[in-house]
Amino acid sequence: MAAKAAPLEETSAGGVVFRRTPENGALFLLIRDSYRNWGFPKGHVEPGEERADAARREVAEETGLADLVIHVPVQDIDWFFRFRGRLIHKTCAFYLMESAAGEVCPQKDEGITACRWLPFEEAFKTVSYANAREVLRAAGQLVAALAVP
Repeated sequence: MAAKAAPLEETSAGGVVFRRTPENGALFLLIRDSYRNWGFPKGHVEPGEERADAARREVAEETGLADLVIHVPVQDIDWFFRFRGRLIHKTCAFYLMESAAGEVCPQKDEGITACRWLPFEEAFKTVSYANAREVLRAAGQLVAALAVP
């Protein structure tokens, strides 16, 4: 009997991006991927790249936002999936990021079909995956604890 191959390890980083508005308080940015699932911008960490730098780069690439301020790490999540018959174990580090700008541009060539700014409760109901909802819950608590500038 052949031994099963160990899962291939992949590391990603992404951002839970928020912006402050006088009328709605904090709004959170969600993206819709090519599978029509709502979540957060994220992508692969390049060799030699710091996770926070990768998160900022991926958010900028997928949303067009360039004025991102990284506050703190939010949470790491991991999951398993199969790709071309191979078991993959992916870990993704999420960072809390703030954007002063509200103008986003979903990058179709990155597979992003839409971007939306939503209040916490609506964002929480919209996020497609349970582990991403937990990341949003943690980010919402961090945003609430931030001092208003």
